[in-house]
Amino acid sequence: MTTAPHVPVPPRGPGVQPPFPAPPVEGKGKRLGWGLGIGAGVLVLVCGGGLAALIGLGTSITGALDEQAHAAVDDYLTALRDQRFDQAYGLLCEDAQQRETSSEFRTRVEGEQRITAWRLGDFNTVRMIVPVTATLDGGQVDELEAELDQNTSTGQFEVCSVGE
Repeated sequence: MTTAPHVPVPPRGPGVQPPFPAPPVEGKGKRLGWGLGIGAGVLVLVCGGGLAALIGLGTSITGALDEQAHAAVDDYLTALRDQRFDQAYGLLCEDAQQRETSSEFRTRVEGEQRITAWRLGDFNTVRMIVPVTATLDGGQVDELEAELDQNTSTGQFEVCSVGE
């Protein structure tokens, strides 16, 4: 005769102690609160770090665009001041070069009052302009705007016009 494997007898009814200790219930809310608080703190640190990184990246990009725009306007105004008209014409955007030929450009700028000194303002990325405080040949100070465009093949800024 073979004996059946030993199967434990089920507990005897209500009020019987289970064969294992019950899990603790005191402090459960406190542990849950600590866990949620730590999780929220980590989330704030990660999101705050990401936000700081985005702000830093935005500031860096804005500074780089401002620097490139200033270089384009400064090179153009320097060429005009030094009467290097062919070089100045080469620094114009494609639209400006299509509006007038090199000789028409030269005739026009030779007839205008020459800018001898300038101070550049902050590049406006929405309007694509750089404010220019220009000192003219006779000492008169004028507030101008340099309109820029980007070259589609190089990505560099180019001057389209400088005027009021």
